[in-house]
Amino acid sequence: MALIHPDFTIGVEEEYLLVDLDSLALAEAPPELMAACEADLEDQVAPEFLKCQIEIGTRPCATVSQAREDLRRLRSTVARNAARWGLAPIAASCHPFSDWREQEHTDKERYNALSDDLAGVVRRLLICGMHVHVGIDPPDRRIDLMNQMAYFLPHLLALSCSSPFWQGQDTGLSCYRLTVFDNLPRTGLPPRMESYGEFERSVQILTDLEVIEDASKIWWDLRPSSKFPTLEARIFDVQPRLEHALTLAALMQALARMLFRLAIQNQRWRLYERFLVSENRWRAQRYGVGRGLIDFGRGEIVPMADLVEELLALLQQDAEFFASVAEIERAREMLRSGTSAGRQRRVFVEALEAGDDRDHALQAVVRHLIEEFHADL
Repeated sequence: MALIHPDFTIGVEEEYLLVDLDSLALAEAPPELMAACEADLEDQVAPEFLKCQIEIGTRPCATVSQAREDLRRLRSTVARNAARWGLAPIAASCHPFSDWREQEHTDKERYNALSDDLAGVVRRLLICGMHVHVGIDPPDRRIDLMNQMAYFLPHLLALSCSSPFWQGQDTGLSCYRLTVFDNLPRTGLPPRMESYGEFERSVQILTDLEVIEDASKIWWDLRPSSKFPTLEARIFDVQPRLEHALTLAALMQALARMLFRLAIQNQRWRLYERFLVSENRWRAQRYGVGRGLIDFGRGEIVPMADLVEELLALLQQDAEFFASVAEIERAREMLRSGTSAGRQRRVFVEALEAGDDRDHALQAVVRHLIEEFHADL
């Protein structure tokens, strides 16, 4: 059988929160806004579980440069239409101060069923994520790369953290989103599997019992997509800055190709127990890029700056192949400037030091997020 070379196309999905430009609190998307976005973007935009959310998705793109064009168009269109109704999108995984108890879920059959099934757990789902799809065939290759790529998920999470605040409080975490999302079933790191057939059989057990309708209800940090011939990374906090989102997408694409190169040379990345990788996942969730991750080969905690340099060296050949060297090297700048979580905290502290009370300091954080959303458009 001839070797199938994956095309490694990428697609980026992002979820945004809509805020009122006067109060800076969350606001429901009026039907007219969704209709306007759908008229401009067709099937590339959709309502999300909560009425204050909106979701977009790029077309499959061969390169990050193509993804930039599509993602900029999507973000710009949502922002332009939202402004007509006195709203603005922010691309942060948690709103700094709005309360989940005050939000309503979208009245669609899918979301009504989700609310009934998951009860109080899903009602707290006031979070937004970013998903990156990478086109990989055949299906067994998807599973093989999923097993190996799980090691790198904490590294990607650490760079992406954008959810330090929850209901007006600094949680002390860089990514609070996962503390909410992990309360849902079928989340977390993917289990190790031997083949796509094993994945299908596992899903079939649950669908035959009518526990889930299909594989779309498998919400692991990394999964074979239920709709596309892709491996879908769901570990990321959504990014306020367009260029930072593209850096994460570029890293994901290059990682997939690097692991494929190893595979065709009869090599592979070492598989570590999920228990150990989960420890790094927690460190990324708690500290972002601040405290480093465990290098299990060395048996020590390594600063993120060193890990990023090692990762960039590892992916150099693949980034050159995709003409995405500039995008992956932006990870250095993300380390220097800090994640969005760090930037949000700085804005909050600076506002307090300037004499604002807590409420106004939190509003300053939202204004900062609006500005960052528009910065690269």
